[in-house]
Amino acid sequence: MPLRLLDFNVRRLDIATRMPFKYGIAVMTDLPHVLVTVRALIGGAEATGQSADHLPPKWFTKEPGTSPQEDIAGMEAVLAEALEAAKDIVADSPFEFWMELHNQLMSPPRHPPLLQHFGISLVERALLDAFCQHHGQPLWQLVRSNALGIDLGRLSPELTGYAPADFLPERPLESAQLRHTVGMADFLREAVIGPEERLDDGLPQSLEACIDFYGLREFKLKLTGNAGADLDRLRGIADVIHRKLQGDYRFSLDGNEQFSTPGQLRSFGEEVYADPKLNAFFEHLFFIEQPIHRKAALADDAPDVSAAWPCPVPIIIDESDGDLNAFPRALELGYAGVSHKNCKGVFKGIRNRCLVGYHQSRHPDRQLLMTGEDLANIGPIALLQDLAVQALLGNTSIERNGHHYFKGLGMFPQEVSRKMLDQHPDLYRPGPDQTAFLRVESGRLSLHSVNAAPFGTSCRVPDSAGPG
Repeated sequence: MPLRLLDFNVRRLDIATRMPFKYGIAVMTDLPHVLVTVRALIGGAEATGQSADHLPPKWFTKEPGTSPQEDIAGMEAVLAEALEAAKDIVADSPFEFWMELHNQLMSPPRHPPLLQHFGISLVERALLDAFCQHHGQPLWQLVRSNALGIDLGRLSPELTGYAPADFLPERPLESAQLRHTVGMADFLREAVIGPEERLDDGLPQSLEACIDFYGLREFKLKLTGNAGADLDRLRGIADVIHRKLQGDYRFSLDGNEQFSTPGQLRSFGEEVYADPKLNAFFEHLFFIEQPIHRKAALADDAPDVSAAWPCPVPIIIDESDGDLNAFPRALELGYAGVSHKNCKGVFKGIRNRCLVGYHQSRHPDRQLLMTGEDLANIGPIALLQDLAVQALLGNTSIERNGHHYFKGLGMFPQEVSRKMLDQHPDLYRPGPDQTAFLRVESGRLSLHSVNAAPFGTSCRVPDSAGPG
């Protein structure tokens, strides 16, 4: 079924957060949200697809010397390059199309691999949406039947002869546990929020309030690299979570690339377990994400990380997952898994999940995993497409935080909220002004309507949402 791109449109919507999100060396108070619409020819018929994502400074390239404006310009540039390259591709399947685009732009990449792949992924997602809309089938069904033409052996030699259905769940998840990010600037208790800082928008603000409002049971805690400050904040978080939930919780630790060596991470871990206020709390730690800076984590001389924490716990990569060689290299170095975000690529994520299954079957004594991570993702397109992929991959614990830092879908025209409430009543609920807000019940997200839609949703963002 020949596939080619006919034309495309990119719109940028500048949006503001309801509260600051400090996630590393950046503090998000406003940022661009980009919407990509493509018109494709699929087997002689035209189909339209959309993709969307934030342009978050200081994640794709964690360079302190560049301004947010320079970072945003870099993300816009890689998207423009990917769309320009895609115009000349004619392929027999979505996978072949993606492979051609990937090989053109990643052999070698002109930009840091994680950033370069971001542009590719936005084109990939829009074309997958068009393909799903054309066939009128959900993404998970097209993946399981391999209608997308995925050849795993071209991505990893050990997967030659296997199909995605050999490693993926027979059916996508019907729900997933939401793992709540505690941002570095978030208030932990209601009592410490001053009158001038308190929000009056009907949504929770402090960690304390979020636990009650959403029924949270899982959390993601970030480190700054300042051991004293990190330990002090972890004590405060531990006090709130344990007081509210007793022992019914677990959390991941985002190392946030703050360590240069596994030895530094282990030293920090030893301080944690020497602290009587943290020792019992850290019994609920279930994995550590990207502790070593991406420049050192997978280097040729990088040491094994399997003993980099005082107690046995899986350590995974996130920002290091910039190209197809990253996760196989990480497995060699003792890492136990990898995150999935659609901004790193859908086909790459499927390959990574299949690698987890392949190696787990051959090394049952190892605890390998894939997790779902996030960077304040929002609907109506980006969030639901990401959830659709997390569901088909079987990622039961997924970090979601856009509902905490943005006021529902209020940044879009009201008709978007109406469509989402009509098409996804299990995932969105109406607010007082009929704006759609994410529905989180007992700490979980329903994925039923996401799985039934072609690629997460059939909702389209109208032209009035931003400049053409």
